[in-house]
Amino acid sequence: MDEMSQGGIPRGKIGIRLIYTLLFLVILSVMHFLIQMMVLIQYVVLLITRSSSEPLRSLSNKAAVYVYRLIRYTTLNDNTRPFPFTEFPREMDRPEEPVKFD
Repeated sequence: MDEMSQGGIPRGKIGIRLIYTLLFLVILSVMHFLIQMMVLIQYVVLLITRSSSEPLRSLSNKAAVYVYRLIRYTTLNDNTRPFPFTEFPREMDRPEEPVKFD
């Protein structure tokens, strides 16, 4: 019998989704490393100039949104494939004020 007539998802589609998920898990590992580097660079810039780098903050914010989308896709909570199959995410919740060290 056809799997769809039994109400199940075809194994071929599950296999394709699994392949994409494995690819995105590798990308997620790379993003983890890149975010660690962005954090270190941001603190070096902060220590030297005593102010944060706005372009790096913006990139970090976009990277955080991208990681969120990767996690949603790999955990089967979203069907939209993340970048590079869609456009790179825009910033979300842009900081309204500089970071304070109280």
